[in-house]
Amino acid sequence: MSARILVVDDVAMNVKMLADILTFKGYQVITAAGGKEGLVKVESERPDLVLLDVMMPDLNGYEVCRAIRANPATAILPVVMVTALDAGEERVKGLEAGADDFLTKPVNQVELMARVRSLLRVKTLYDQLAELNAGLELRVAEQVAELERLARLKRFVSPRVGELVLSGKIDDPMQTHRREITVAFADLRGFTAFTETAEPEEVMAALRAYHAALGEIIVEHEGTIEHFAGDGVMILFNDPVAVVEHEIAAIRMALDMRDAIARLAAEWRKHGHELGFGVGIASGYATIGAIGFEGRREYGAIGTVCNLASRLCNEAATGQVLVSQRIQARVEGRVVAEKMGELTLKGLHRPVQAYNVTALTDGGRPG
Repeated sequence: MSARILVVDDVAMNVKMLADILTFKGYQVITAAGGKEGLVKVESERPDLVLLDVMMPDLNGYEVCRAIRANPATAILPVVMVTALDAGEERVKGLEAGADDFLTKPVNQVELMARVRSLLRVKTLYDQLAELNAGLELRVAEQVAELERLARLKRFVSPRVGELVLSGKIDDPMQTHRREITVAFADLRGFTAFTETAEPEEVMAALRAYHAALGEIIVEHEGTIEHFAGDGVMILFNDPVAVVEHEIAAIRMALDMRDAIARLAAEWRKHGHELGFGVGIASGYATIGAIGFEGRREYGAIGTVCNLASRLCNEAATGQVLVSQRIQARVEGRVVAEKMGELTLKGLHRPVQAYNVTALTDGGRPG
């Protein structure tokens, strides 16, 4: 498509002469009979170059040129000023106003076309650079958004899982979906009494050590942190990454947690703090996705399986990993477990059979 050139001059004969030359050379020509009309045409027609007369009754060429430069949308639009006045003096005024080049009346056709072709080449380069910059800005914005999204994901999934989500290899966990999962709840026994008697600095130090130990183990077993709340933590398996044997994976994690926190508890005991650790694990279907409000959305799971895991955790004594009957049926022979009998759990209408898993058999260890 040929370039569009705006000719601005209050003398009709001058306009016709320039328009005829440019049209003959294959350019599209737009005309304006004065400075004010010229500014309107710059805004509405978006020309690629302006040939601008200096002496006009309404707005002179310098005023028009300054207005063009003041508009960010036209700041780099090529402007050639055409004058019959003293070339040296007008050139200085034109440069101050922002003109790119000058032509002296009567206009020499060869000089006119040389100026036009030169400035249009420059504009083409500017346009290409602008496209490249726009593309670069878009890519940078996309990368920043990706990094922000990854940072949010890494709050509850391992770095590897976050990268899989961003690469599109697994579904976005923030989109609402339904899936069978295994849920593990864990918290400290005696934590409330501890916070009432210990100094706040001691409580924070204990929590930092506790969270660090749990976090390392969760990442190692590729669990998904649904939330931390003080000493309580909820971990999901089989979302967002599918896990073939998510029940046994959750149990392996829980037993590693039990052993790690037992070592921490021995240190805490030296300082007079009695803290234990218990876990509850259940499996079943849940609805999973983003929960919250604009600007504060969190990954969450909703379903009876979450309540069951939480209630089993509440019943677990120090060192116990209580699992539901459904999980025990799926991992039987791969764990050492003792039957706890039926438990009446808050919020559940019927008693629940539970098992305390104490160890893995050879069949429950990773291959």
